[in-house]
Amino acid sequence: MYVVAVDFSVRPGSIDAFMPLILEQAGNSLSKESGCHVFDVCQSKEIPEQIFLYEVYDDRAAFDAHLASDHYSSFDSAVADLVAEKHVRFFHRIQMVTSPKAES
Repeated sequence: MYVVAVDFSVRPGSIDAFMPLILEQAGNSLSKESGCHVFDVCQSKEIPEQIFLYEVYDDRAAFDAHLASDHYSSFDSAVADLVAEKHVRFFHRIQMVTSPKAES
């Protein structure tokens, strides 16, 4: 599995505009992309403008299809002025361990 981790620093005063857009993007990726299996959106409790994403795809080709999608292009354009910094990292999943009590 191909894992993508993204750290966003949202501009001060922009988090209320950013959050609905990223949540819509997560839903679109999961519902419209057969190669996307996980799209977790996390927000720092201490610094609400810090957003962390964790995405899991079949492979690099599935992630490339995500980047080429209309919904990603729309999202990327919509948040361009809302984001101060964005850092993307790529990983290969070694093992997934889940609990039957997993929280949402």
